[in-house]
Amino acid sequence: MAKDNKKEPLPPDEPELDRRKTSILGTVVYEYIATGEPVGSATLTQKYNLGVSPATVRAEMAALEDEGYLDQPHTSAGRVPSDRGYRYYVDRLIQPEVIGVEERELIRTEIHRARTQLDSAVDHASHVLSNLTRNIAFAVVPRLDNQTYRHLQLIWVNPHRVHVVLVTDLGIAAQTTIDTSSEVDPDQLTRACNNLNAQLAGRSLHDIDVRLLEELTRETPLPADLVHALAGLFTMRDKAEVERRLFAGGANNLLDQQEFRDFRTLRAILELLEEQQTLYRWLQESLQHEGATVSIGHELGSADMNECSVVTIPYKVGDRNAGALGVLGPRRMQYARLLSLVGHVADSLSALFQNEPQP
Repeated sequence: MAKDNKKEPLPPDEPELDRRKTSILGTVVYEYIATGEPVGSATLTQKYNLGVSPATVRAEMAALEDEGYLDQPHTSAGRVPSDRGYRYYVDRLIQPEVIGVEERELIRTEIHRARTQLDSAVDHASHVLSNLTRNIAFAVVPRLDNQTYRHLQLIWVNPHRVHVVLVTDLGIAAQTTIDTSSEVDPDQLTRACNNLNAQLAGRSLHDIDVRLLEELTRETPLPADLVHALAGLFTMRDKAEVERRLFAGGANNLLDQQEFRDFRTLRAILELLEEQQTLYRWLQESLQHEGATVSIGHELGSADMNECSVVTIPYKVGDRNAGALGVLGPRRMQYARLLSLVGHVADSLSALFQNEPQP
């Protein structure tokens, strides 16, 4: 998938950096991502064939700092990329890496393993992405009211309890156990279930409400509280309910990142994982774009997140963006590799939900 990095802080009429500055900036970012240490002109001159003298490298790095692309943490230290430097690098310099055969097969196998379970497939995708990127990964399932009814199973547990399995065009979309105030018997459930499956097959879940269910179950009655619970299951329009269908994992990976040894940053990220609303908002915003969106440092809108970056990408059902996944990590993340990984996982989910061969 192509990059669609919408968080462009550079003025649209600002000219491109010249070739020399572009080369030096790209090399500084590459070196800093690899080492985590401020980069000095001596390091660049010794490790990379830039084709210019050390004095020229020093002068160009000073100019890049003056223009806001590099920062100097300490007067005696080398320089590190600023948000603007990372943004220029992500938008204009890198190309996503080619994913190896082993990683492609791992992604395909893990996502395919949960193909009949909608929630499980998305959960698997987030865990695969977290393990491969060594960062936090998060993903949201497609909203139920955007899916199409395939069939329903009403399984008798006891006279006051029914287990419900809802299958849509994307697979098993929801399972829950419902307690009823009045008694229900297995034959009653079978008759009602057969009737609903005959009447509702192929309908959008968005069009199925309690009024329609009450009408369809007049000849094959069900307890009123069961009918109301089914209506709520079909639509799930409530935002809080959708957010509970968000999966996130990889918090243990924070311990491997030097940027997250600062307690304030670590606490801010753990709070994001706990409340989930911000993660959900980032994913919802990505649904408005095609391809990956990269948000860097201050673009995340929180001082506690200035050392972080977020990459989000939608996946499709049919020709529409239906869900999204993302990665939260340090600004010093390996953008080229990560953009390839999130793109491939998104493509694999899209293929799964459309019954296409996995990429």
